[in-house]
Amino acid sequence: MIAPLATAPVADIELQLLLDAVYRYSGYDFRDYAHPTIKRRIAERVRAEGVRTVSGLQERVLHDLDALDRLIYGLSVNPSSLFRDPPFFVNLRSLVIPMLRTFPLVRIWVAGCSAGEEVYSLAIALDEEGLYDRCRIYATDVSDTVVEQAKSGRLAVDSMRDATERYLEAGGRGRLSNYLTDENGTIAVVDPALRNNIIFSTYNLASDSSFNEFQLIMCRGVLSHFNKSLVYRAHQVLLESLVRFGYVGLGPKESLRYTPHERCYEEVAGTDCIYRRVR
Repeated sequence: MIAPLATAPVADIELQLLLDAVYRYSGYDFRDYAHPTIKRRIAERVRAEGVRTVSGLQERVLHDLDALDRLIYGLSVNPSSLFRDPPFFVNLRSLVIPMLRTFPLVRIWVAGCSAGEEVYSLAIALDEEGLYDRCRIYATDVSDTVVEQAKSGRLAVDSMRDATERYLEAGGRGRLSNYLTDENGTIAVVDPALRNNIIFSTYNLASDSSFNEFQLIMCRGVLSHFNKSLVYRAHQVLLESLVRFGYVGLGPKESLRYTPHERCYEEVAGTDCIYRRVR
């Protein structure tokens, strides 16, 4: 009698089969995402869909487009908040935006826009610095649902008070209420005028190629979910998309140090979250 395989290897096989099936069926490629992250998020979807195994989840998403959309949303969304990491925006205002003024038209890519918090935080900062009218912001994410949510301009907030505190810590010069309408303290509706220069679209950093040249790229909190080979690919796309002397902003847990692309950049004023392309 053949002994059954151990539980852990079976679970890993199911996981890989699911990711392969999702890629072949939909084109969404999560196969090179960091294993702990993808494993945790799929386990959450197994519970949420009420199935017992990853194989059960695979059967459901291949026969139910709504379930597939929920899975893609669950695997791709990166929770964020308005003016997350205020010191980053302080440095952006003082070190990057003055240099962006030297360009007649500023193209900016927010790769991994999630529900829109990062995009609108950036737009507010640019508006207060008098540069927004010369900017075109391309906000992308892998999920259609995420992109539509960001495009709607309706943001979930922990509280408007907390968002206002982060705005002020991030160098805000006015009133956050000039840009947002508070709905019961849990939803903030973005002023339509702030959306005029933002183009939302789907884009998969794991498989798509460079689509434009940018003076600033913000890819914050995305690369930490990738494995080493996918991080390399993503950095290559970012480099190819950045003009010489353009800037890239990363998340607080991300860095260009010790990557093959490090030699193409210099750190901006000692911060390892903002880099300037020099080659």
